[in-house]
Amino acid sequence: RDLTESCLAASGLSRHSIACVVSLDLKADEAAIHELAAYLDVPARFFTAAELLAETPRLQTPSDTVFAEVGCYGVAEGAALAAAGSTGELIAPKLKSARATCAIAQSSHDLDASIIGRKQGRLSIVGMGPGQAEWRTPEASAALSIADEVVGYHLYLDLLGPLIAGKPRHATELGAETERARIALNRAASGHHVALVSSGDAGIYGLATLVFELLDTEASAEWRRVAIEVIPGVSAVQAAAARLGAPLGHDFCTVSLSDLLTPWPTIEARLTAAAQGDFVLALYNPRSQRRDWQLLKALEILAMHRPPATPVALARNLGRDDEAVTVTTLAEVNPAEVDMLTLVLIGSSTTRAFDLGGRAKLYTPRGYAGKATA
Repeated sequence: RDLTESCLAASGLSRHSIACVVSLDLKADEAAIHELAAYLDVPARFFTAAELLAETPRLQTPSDTVFAEVGCYGVAEGAALAAAGSTGELIAPKLKSARATCAIAQSSHDLDASIIGRKQGRLSIVGMGPGQAEWRTPEASAALSIADEVVGYHLYLDLLGPLIAGKPRHATELGAETERARIALNRAASGHHVALVSSGDAGIYGLATLVFELLDTEASAEWRRVAIEVIPGVSAVQAAAARLGAPLGHDFCTVSLSDLLTPWPTIEARLTAAAQGDFVLALYNPRSQRRDWQLLKALEILAMHRPPATPVALARNLGRDDEAVTVTTLAEVNPAEVDMLTLVLIGSSTTRAFDLGGRAKLYTPRGYAGKATA
């Protein structure tokens, strides 16, 4: 900021004469550039090294050292000239501080910053909730409404309806989660604001994990320059609990029964530990056409540690037209009634079921009364 003010003062310019802050795309993730743009209340835009290399004949202070580092002979002067256009001219040559350089170019015409270079790519990983619009957070709706493009499983995109109408959609089939994450990162790296849609909460068995795993394990500098945000959503376990009453009133845990990525012995060990720890337990991905035995095995493990009358809830298609929530017991639950759209919730030893207005309600006491008695 101080360097910019010095550069402006030396040129006799007001900060209000600045149309945009520009630099090399390798610096698109540098916080200082975006802070300066915010300070000046202008957009930050970026150019490739090839675009800045084309400005070499107009540079006043070309540098071989800069070329060896980034592939062009000047960043500050080159970016300013590229933004000003072919008829623009450099009016403040490069001024250096200990850690930055600044230059100013003047355009011969009014500038539209939105078409200069490209903006930093942005990826919003959005938890859309279970599907019901009322369960979608305002932050999620805002991110979806301002995104340039959306990526997601086609069913989830269809559920968003008018909110994403007219936006380019990159839809994939169920099971193509890694493909969706790659598409979203690549589109964002191209300078777009992309919304990657996940059901429930994107960080709970969702797509956020895949995105960060790809960023961590693959050497893609373009991906790492993208601004990334994770927007929380209502998870299926929260939605199910709300429909049922208050079954998560005390300690609980979640376990996915899908052994496509996690070995079954690991899942079995976690189920056993949860049963022994007397947690309320939510089972995600409980049963599919190809995986039809895991739920039965999970119930057998729980039956070794819980009484037969332990409440069990099956919550299917939460927040959608054919929503169904049923309450049964550990002894009577029928795995055949469960599919991938169902969340299975098993109570702890203290979870209680009772009738309220003709509907079964569950709650798990917080334990304060027992603590006081003790």
